[in-house]
Amino acid sequence: MSEISNKTSRYQFTIVVPVYNEEENIAKLEKQLSAFIPHASCSTCVLFVNDGSTDKSLPMLVEVCERNNDFYFIGFERNKGLSAAMKAGIDYTFSPYVGYMDADMQTTCEDFNLLLKDIGQYEMVMGIRVNRNDSLSKKIQSKIANGFRRMMTKDGVADTGCPLKILHTDYAKRIPFFNGMHRFLPALIQLQGAKVLQVPVRHFPRQAGQSKYNLWNRLAGPFMDCFAYRWMKKRYINYRVDKSNL
Repeated sequence: MSEISNKTSRYQFTIVVPVYNEEENIAKLEKQLSAFIPHASCSTCVLFVNDGSTDKSLPMLVEVCERNNDFYFIGFERNKGLSAAMKAGIDYTFSPYVGYMDADMQTTCEDFNLLLKDIGQYEMVMGIRVNRNDSLSKKIQSKIANGFRRMMTKDGVADTGCPLKILHTDYAKRIPFFNGMHRFLPALIQLQGAKVLQVPVRHFPRQAGQSKYNLWNRLAGPFMDCFAYRWMKKRYINYRVDKSNL
């Protein structure tokens, strides 16, 4: 897909929304996102990434995109996971800025305007969920995982699991991707010398659908991925060309 033929290049900001079996939330997503776009602080579109859903999510997304001029979608033939969906969303985005939010409706796209205020001065602006509306066990698991990840990555980020993030698209496209990458976006973009800002955002209880996370992928998986990140950090190649006669 070239930038010339990609419709996201017409906008300043693309919101990537990975979707996996979220049929109960599609209508609410459409309502919230369509209401936000006219009030976004820059020209904005939505790119849904259907991650091989086995429910009615894909046909519902097709209908949503037919009803809304600024909504687009791509779809996987089978489920590949959140990191793959995020990578695809970034690969297919050609606006200057690319953002991310979950389809579970636990955060609101309205808070993207809070993040957009500072995206000119930082390569990544991300949310910190305040007054989290999760179960006690989920909060404890998240706190343990965040603490271990911070110790291993030294990225200084309090809440890497917050799905509201905005990045400069050119930086996002250079991030080294791997399964589990979505937990390390701030640390991975910092490998390029990027600056990251954290901004408080709202958080809501899940009203519909099922969480895709459990004890294994919230604790054990991230634990192993931290060592993968440490290995890669020592070998990461980062350069900038300042002179050329090409």
